Amino acid sequence: MTESLDAVGAPVPAPPPRLPAWIRTRPPLGARYRELRSTLDRLSLGTVCREARCPNLSECWSSGTATIMLLGTSCTRRCGFCAVTTHWPKGAVDADEPRRVASAIAASGLSYVVLTQVCRDDLADGGASLLAETVREIHVRAPRVRVEILIGDLGGDRDAIATVLGARPQVLAHNLETVRSLSPRVRDHRASYGGSLAVLRAAKELGPPGLVTKSSLMLGLGETDDEVRAALVDLRSAGVDLVTLGQYLRPSADHLAIAEFVPPAAFDRWGALAESLGFAGVASGPLVRSSYRADELFERAYLRPDPR
Repeated sequence: MTESLDAVGAPVPAPPPRLPAWIRTRPPLGARYRELRSTLDRLSLGTVCREARCPNLSECWSSGTATIMLLGTSCTRRCGFCAVTTHWPKGAVDADEPRRVASAIAASGLSYVVLTQVCRDDLADGGASLLAETVREIHVRAPRVRVEILIGDLGGDRDAIATVLGARPQVLAHNLETVRSLSPRVRDHRASYGGSLAVLRAAKELGPPGLVTKSSLMLGLGETDDEVRAALVDLRSAGVDLVTLGQYLRPSADHLAIAEFVPPAAFDRWGALAESLGFAGVASGPLVRSSYRADELFERAYLRPDPR
């Protein structure tokens, strides 16, 4: 194919790939969306929904759920897939954030909440102490709310991981993100495939009895079927209970290109394979994200009635 040139002879960037029919999002709707947005704005709380440009924002916010982002909205890492702003905050922390988050959750009437974090390599413990304080505040102010927390690798520091687990969240999540061969290109150089598996193993070793662990994979970055299968096996070997698989969607032209739009039938096959490997709960689909319908996934896996 002949390369297109502009008026001065410079190459014209190729247009972004057209989204396939199975990837659809809808505009925000309803009073719950407006109410939740107002509450988050009033309390100056960040969400991964907005910062990472999640395609499910309208669906989740319209149903009254959101994933709260802790430790600010600037990340010290620069992953090739992520739209969150990269910045070095020089140790700045909002000490009132745990109280504000817990107050918002207590007032929301939610029974399940997902917390996540930006990576904070500028903090000695990666922010673990503030994460733990937030979970404890929620348990005090909203004791019936189940808490899922999606952490970064915390620099691989087992003491930092233990600090978060000491607050007793019901679910500890950490995302593997991609297959082993693509990890160095897809993720920041401070993250690693083996390091993420170590975090998930440490959570099982250090966490309280009954702790649920969770991870997520993005597809469409150029991985092979054998590599996806190997990643799922690695996650089960690390004791992971819940897994989600979704399509990578490029946030901007500055991020990694999409290698493939994986069709829904393929996601169905990966979901069936994950279930056969023994994961207690699986969500697999083009628009699935790590926190997508997290309460339903947890309940399907752990709160279903005994068939006997």
